[in-house]
Amino acid sequence: MRRINRRDFIKTTAGTVAMGSLLHRASGSEVTEPPIKLGLIGCGWYGMVDIKAAFKVGGVEVSAICDVDSQHLADSATEIEKFQGFRPRTFKFYRELLETPGLNAVIIATPPQWHALPFLAAVAKNLDIYCEKPLAYDIREGQAMVEAARKKNLVIQIGFQRRQSPAIQRVRDHIQQGHLGRIIQVDAQIDYTASMRDATPQNPPASLDWDLWCGPAPKIPYSPQVGHFAWRLEKTTGHGHLVDWGIHLIDATRYILGETMPRSVQASGGIYHFKDQITTPDVLTVHFDFAKCPVFWRHRIWGAREYTPETANGIFFYGENGTIFVTDNRWVILPKERNKERMEQKLEADLGTAHMEEFLRAVRTRTPAPCTVEEGHRSTTTVKLAMIAYDVGARITWDEAAEQIVDNPTAAALLKRAYRAPWKHPYVDKA
Repeated sequence: MRRINRRDFIKTTAGTVAMGSLLHRASGSEVTEPPIKLGLIGCGWYGMVDIKAAFKVGGVEVSAICDVDSQHLADSATEIEKFQGFRPRTFKFYRELLETPGLNAVIIATPPQWHALPFLAAVAKNLDIYCEKPLAYDIREGQAMVEAARKKNLVIQIGFQRRQSPAIQRVRDHIQQGHLGRIIQVDAQIDYTASMRDATPQNPPASLDWDLWCGPAPKIPYSPQVGHFAWRLEKTTGHGHLVDWGIHLIDATRYILGETMPRSVQASGGIYHFKDQITTPDVLTVHFDFAKCPVFWRHRIWGAREYTPETANGIFFYGENGTIFVTDNRWVILPKERNKERMEQKLEADLGTAHMEEFLRAVRTRTPAPCTVEEGHRSTTTVKLAMIAYDVGARITWDEAAEQIVDNPTAAALLKRAYRAPWKHPYVDKA
């Protein structure tokens, strides 16, 4: 395999630092085409992050927004009015929003239990979709979403913004060109100290329809620790740190390796520090057996005073010819030979805006967006299999072609969660 020297290294990264300044030149005065009319489903923190990214790209108007919290709805409408000069229509329920005349596309930024049904309803309305990760709450929902989307000629982009990282893209090129030789092992982790909120059951805020917020998921008692934003560590909604945040690094690992789904998964961990506060592991180790090499995930979300904080969020690729570490805006080559200088490159970019720009460009040109529903399903399935393995306490084998867990009926039963009435699960068992 050809070895890379410092000059080659710098050459492969040339131009990427300027990426952010070249991507987004559009402003309202420069756009000559009609604006793309957007609807926003879920007006919380990240829904508005996505909307601001769309305005930064330019050439859009937000026609309608919906949220089950009337305060979120009012605050977001006021903020959007400042961007575009008029107030969007506001709705409590996504089906009402989807009736808005002239709508071109929707952004789905709800918690995961509310991804599948709005997604499928938007597909039925022939609307393009930008959907945040994970694609779905359970694996069977994801299958239903993929099957529905394949029947339509729609632009669909899933919110794996790390695919826009120049560092991750350079590592992908470097590894796929063979510079690191055969990859023997991958380690990924995001260690941090989680901030806890009050976990005492209490009445929800007057502005929040808690029953509708829970939707098809179990209706659990409300507390600030399972409500807005903090739902990420609740099993019935966000399903924990790996599914919520770690999924970005698992998706990036698949992207870099050119992998699909693991052949088997095993996991161990537990709730050791935040007992009676969260319902997903605060310590977790997962072994994903991919065809090319094993991938190990580890996280700790308490006491994360890292000895090496610069590697607390990122991925190590261990190859025959050396090691690479990569995170959102930096990659480092660690040569195999002793006393050989390591090479490090920092590459800044606005990942969220770049990902939204890619989606909006695809909507205008009617070309597929690169981060497809199938890709979203593969990464979502990968991390959900880890949580199933954790729940059953056993190594599980995955038949990717059949999309089935092999020889473990208890684990296979967790591929699909029963919906709470009156909602109906979209996946129809074919057996």
